Amino acid sequence: MKFLLRFFGFLFTAGTILFLAGLAAVAGLFWHFSKDLPDYSQLQNYEPPVMTRVHAADGSLLGEFAKERRLYLPIQAVPKLVINAFLAAEDKNFYEHGGIDYTGMARAGVSYVQNFGSNRRPQGASTITQQVAKNFLLTNEVSFTRKIKEALLAMRIERAYSKDKILELYLNEIYLGLGAYGIAAASLVYFDKSVNELTVAEAAYLAALPKMPASLHPVRNRARAIERRNYVIDRLQENGWITAADADKARKDPLAVTNRSNGAHTFAGEYFSEEVRRDIFERYGEKKLYEGGLSVRTTLDPKVQVMARKAMVAGLVNYDEAQGYRGAIQKLDLTSDWGVPLAEIKSLSDISPWRMAVVLESNDQSARIGFQPGRELGGAVSKQRETGIVTMDGVRWARIKGRAPTAVSQVLQPGDVIYADPLYKDGKAIEGQYRLRQIPELSGAMVAMDPHTGRVLAMVGGFSFDQSQFNRATQAYRQPGSTFKPIVYSTALDNGYTGSTVMIDGPIEIDQGQGNIWRPENFSTGKYQGQVTLRNALRLSLNTVTVRLAQEIGMPVIGEYAKRFGVYDELPNYLAYALGAGETTVMRMATAYSMIANGGVRVKPTLIDRIQDRYGHTIFKHDQRECRGCDAPEGWKNQPEPQLIDHRERVLDSMTAYQITSLMEGVIQAGTGTALKEVGKPLAGKTGTSNEAKDLWFVGFSPDLVVGLYVGYDKPRSLGRNAQAGHTAAPIARDFLKLALADKPATPFKQPVGIRLVLVDAKTGLRAAQGQNRGVVLEAFKPGQAPPFYDPTLVAGTDVIDGTQQQGISPDADRAVMRSGTGGLY
Repeated sequence: MKFLLRFFGFLFTAGTILFLAGLAAVAGLFWHFSKDLPDYSQLQNYEPPVMTRVHAADGSLLGEFAKERRLYLPIQAVPKLVINAFLAAEDKNFYEHGGIDYTGMARAGVSYVQNFGSNRRPQGASTITQQVAKNFLLTNEVSFTRKIKEALLAMRIERAYSKDKILELYLNEIYLGLGAYGIAAASLVYFDKSVNELTVAEAAYLAALPKMPASLHPVRNRARAIERRNYVIDRLQENGWITAADADKARKDPLAVTNRSNGAHTFAGEYFSEEVRRDIFERYGEKKLYEGGLSVRTTLDPKVQVMARKAMVAGLVNYDEAQGYRGAIQKLDLTSDWGVPLAEIKSLSDISPWRMAVVLESNDQSARIGFQPGRELGGAVSKQRETGIVTMDGVRWARIKGRAPTAVSQVLQPGDVIYADPLYKDGKAIEGQYRLRQIPELSGAMVAMDPHTGRVLAMVGGFSFDQSQFNRATQAYRQPGSTFKPIVYSTALDNGYTGSTVMIDGPIEIDQGQGNIWRPENFSTGKYQGQVTLRNALRLSLNTVTVRLAQEIGMPVIGEYAKRFGVYDELPNYLAYALGAGETTVMRMATAYSMIANGGVRVKPTLIDRIQDRYGHTIFKHDQRECRGCDAPEGWKNQPEPQLIDHRERVLDSMTAYQITSLMEGVIQAGTGTALKEVGKPLAGKTGTSNEAKDLWFVGFSPDLVVGLYVGYDKPRSLGRNAQAGHTAAPIARDFLKLALADKPATPFKQPVGIRLVLVDAKTGLRAAQGQNRGVVLEAFKPGQAPPFYDPTLVAGTDVIDGTQQQGISPDADRAVMRSGTGGLY
């Protein structure tokens, strides 16, 4: 008996010693692993990388910029269905345990022992809290060391934070595949929905993803994805979080994911979106752009953008097709399935409704084409094949070596890779028939701007962003040609000249020194008007008059005005620059004309209205006007109405701005811009053809909209001996303005106080004779500038010398050599 007592005593003592030793070992391990644990308090101030979202002026999404596509969603905004789905899939006892599921850990330990040495990944049993500890504070290392640290951190996190806070961190941090981090981004990426719109089946699928998003791809691993989704649905039903009927319906739902479209593609706003990205990068840097969660409200008007894109593309294509057909993009072997090799060819995705196709067979009357098949979400080429017919009407434009085709087979041969779009007749697409297209070699840019604020409403930076990301609206420096002349004339009008001032249009020679003589000529070489008013000189874009005017005013003064308007930073003092020989951008020219259109007030072009940080605080606002009275106490107490105080600088006298606007109205009504008369609204503007017709421009405006554009080759070359801006650039502006101003009233330009309108003879610039109704124009004058009464002895093209009327101008008198130190020009 004593022996048994001693034996049990020994066992008890040994057990106690072992127990205490075990406790000491455990305590030692806890101390060992606890001493270098990460600081979990950082979770309190955790700011995950959140994508910057860019919106158009109407609130529609234009673009997203992120390294990790994530939108942060407070737990209060997460629907109960979504929360329950993730709890069912990951941790159904989340709201009951203290951070560790001991049963699960034991099961994982047994599994580890069983699989030791098999190179199989050990089974995990981490709670949501443990996953938060791992994702935020630890690495993905597979070891007991990390699991112990994970457990210790989980217990500490549970003591420091509420369950809702832990769940909020988890739901916003987890990676759910396809580049989506967090449930808000995943909901948009997979289903193009907010989390509040998710169905039971959709929420269950997202909840199935955290452990293995790549293995549950909705297309590549569809069967496995549905199986795992249905497992989550079963757990939801088992836990009583959905009804049996809801579960049955959810299991039967197909796994239908959405290939979410790019907002910039939708509005043809890729160039605009990229320009905004560059702007934010320059303001705040890379980290703020891609991780700062900025909300950017831009100035882009989607409707105006589509109009601008449509007009610009049509203009480029029309010119390019007039030059003839250059042939197929490339040849394709048709001996096997043509869809797969065609799908491998890079096509432009932003020129819809154009589609890449391959010619399958052709004859004299038609050609059968097969369209490039799409790709499924997983990247596989779609098995669907779509074909169409190109008839003679679809290739009639395609002249080859100057000759119009007489058969379709002359243009299209089997294996030719081409672009095609629907063939229209009487405004309706003919079903199954298509028209041959080719990517234009000619390019260009367009900017539409609100002249009162500088807000850029639309921007076209080229034919296709997919083809070239070079933004010709802001990055291409080109010669503006005669579109610069209104700056020269504004300088003159601001310094005492009027639209009735008479100048000489005749041959002129400029001595540049060292025997170099420059002889500027008008577009109509050898034709001169003699005496001509400034109004007519601008209307007819007379180069010799502009050069003489620049001589009289002085290039330094013109350079100062050009700098004020922002056309050039520094303008060399050479007379050729008065004709637009210097290089500038479409954006700069549109901004300069905006300052004329708004009455002479400085505007700064902007693509961004306001920027807010991730907390909703406004950190940038374009409109800097002061609002006096806007912060009045709540309620109306008969106080004065709020007033917007504009502190912007004046760059041009308002009366001068009206005068030059009036002169440019003449360009539209009876000058080089008559193509725009079709718009049927008050318009002012100027065409411009650069040296050797390498660039064709038009810049103009209505009272509330400015448009500037140019067309030209990226590697500058002439558009042709007879190329004129009035025939190429102006019609593009016309087509755009007809759309943009269609529902706008015909508002005349606002006449400033002090301007006096006087009826003058259009040729002489003198006051019109009493009863004179023909050949007259209303000219705008500042106080004291009105011309004297009409003198019938003075008519355009004649001189009165010693009382005798002399016809014409002495060639010798007008070819006087001017020595003004203009320096070398061309």
